[in-house]
Amino acid sequence: MQLLPKPKNLQRAEGSYALPKIWQISLPSGLDQRVTASLAALGEYQMVEQAANLLLTLDSSIVHADGYRLQIAADGVQIVAQTAAGLFYGLQTLRQIQQQSAEQLPYLLIDDAPDFVVRGFMLDISRDKVPTMATLYALIDELASWKINQIQLYIEHTFAYQNHPTVWADASPLTAEEVRALDDFCLERFIELVPNQNCFGHMRRWLTKPAYRDLAECPDGCDTGDPDWGYFEEPFTLAPEHPGSIELVRSMLDELLPNFRTRTLNVGCDETVELGLGASAAAVAERGKGRVYLEFLQKLYHEAHSRGYVMQFWSDIILHYPELVSELPRDAEVLIWGYESHHPFEEQAATIAKAGLPFYVCPGTSSWNTVAGRTTNALENIASAAKHGLNHGAKGFLMTDWGDNGHWQPLVTSYLGLAIGAARAWNALAELDVVALLDTVVFADSNKVLGNLVYQLGDVYRAVPPLLHNTSSLFRILQANPAAIAELNLDRKNLHNADEILLQLRNDLQTIKPQRADGELCQVELAWAIDLLRHAVQRGLWVLDQQPSETASKLQPEIDALIERFQQVWLSRNRPGGLQDSLKHFASLRDSYGEVRYA
Repeated sequence: MQLLPKPKNLQRAEGSYALPKIWQISLPSGLDQRVTASLAALGEYQMVEQAANLLLTLDSSIVHADGYRLQIAADGVQIVAQTAAGLFYGLQTLRQIQQQSAEQLPYLLIDDAPDFVVRGFMLDISRDKVPTMATLYALIDELASWKINQIQLYIEHTFAYQNHPTVWADASPLTAEEVRALDDFCLERFIELVPNQNCFGHMRRWLTKPAYRDLAECPDGCDTGDPDWGYFEEPFTLAPEHPGSIELVRSMLDELLPNFRTRTLNVGCDETVELGLGASAAAVAERGKGRVYLEFLQKLYHEAHSRGYVMQFWSDIILHYPELVSELPRDAEVLIWGYESHHPFEEQAATIAKAGLPFYVCPGTSSWNTVAGRTTNALENIASAAKHGLNHGAKGFLMTDWGDNGHWQPLVTSYLGLAIGAARAWNALAELDVVALLDTVVFADSNKVLGNLVYQLGDVYRAVPPLLHNTSSLFRILQANPAAIAELNLDRKNLHNADEILLQLRNDLQTIKPQRADGELCQVELAWAIDLLRHAVQRGLWVLDQQPSETASKLQPEIDALIERFQQVWLSRNRPGGLQDSLKHFASLRDSYGEVRYA
């Protein structure tokens, strides 16, 4: 039996309880209606006062607010918790047991509670995918069943600000009404929906518009002097010394925040790579880059605090200035992020914990910049974040799923990271059978094929060295020009080996039988991902062969067909806004074969 997340303490006993055709359920009086609403997932049921075969009880002896005790014995099933949330989580576990137990529920006793108070997931909806409401509802529902209790939707420009319509005009943004609907939906599932609006870096979508350009640190772009960032042709970061910058933030928050019940706000503030290279150059020269950054962060804190919100922000910049960490507001929540297996979560968590600040650890699914994920990296990154977050007293664990460079990865390739992230957020150090967990709980594949397929597909990146930071060589092949591909020093044998793996996975895909609502769509998405990675292999070989024109004539119609399929896959879960921007990332790939079609 596979349970997601894995309970802390599960004791099996001899015997089983016959699964009732109709659950006879007894509830405490006045119980939160959200628990009652979740009972339908168990099947047909009736409310009774006596002779219940499912008894739900509130008991203060359960120490953790989200903890529960679940017992299946000869007289039926009992779930005990301190709170309604704990009962809800116990019911999610019972539901998974029921789904795997045919006609008999095994006798068992579970005592369970989470390692992290906040167990969150953040989805990038700004680069470039904005999911449909149906996609978001389905994803939230599933995450709730895995005991996730916080959701953040990362926004740069994809909220329909009525005072700033030019910024989101082509983005198919979330409207205020939709955010309120999502907030209601989350609340019903014991999930906190947290606003996440970047307010410092990552402001290109604003600063390239004429009305906001004078608020940019570098209005015409700049050479960052950083080998990882290079030259920016467009503005990216707000000028912290410009009074209009904080005025813009105030305008944004005044529109955005009233749509959320929470009193938590993520203001971003990561990757302010232009800071000190333009409008704030004199201030940085006088006071230092770290000081100028901190002063603007303190202004943002004032805006959040004056509205009654706890401010969250990404840690990457302030950790470069450890001498300033002690000056951070005592109640600001620090989000420590990093997406490589070797990210120094231990060192960074120790720094923030020593300063006495509340913090989250924030690993990633490793699906972006890959098409199909980086399985081994994701598993090690998530496990490291959980271990060191637990050891240093992190308040929260926030899984992230980003959309860099066109958001090419289909949602199905993020499921592995999402599931393992949920597992570690609850039970940080659990021993996990990842493939079995995927087959049984995530995909419910009756043929037990899909879990291994997704795992192995996500590990194809390891077959084609070099292993790159935050991406894969196959993805780089797809998005780089031939000269840049040549610099990877690819090995022909490795490319052929990767193609053999991908071909076998393509054949295996025909045998899957996922019993989930989007099962057929998962199959379509995975077929496209495999075929695009096989195209990457052929493109790599084409570069090694000195780019023969006869090969290009074959690769060109192949990529055209893949681009057409990409658009269909995109629209199956996402809004049309952002699709044209994503297609532009195919330009170098398509153009290198001949006629320019995607400019």
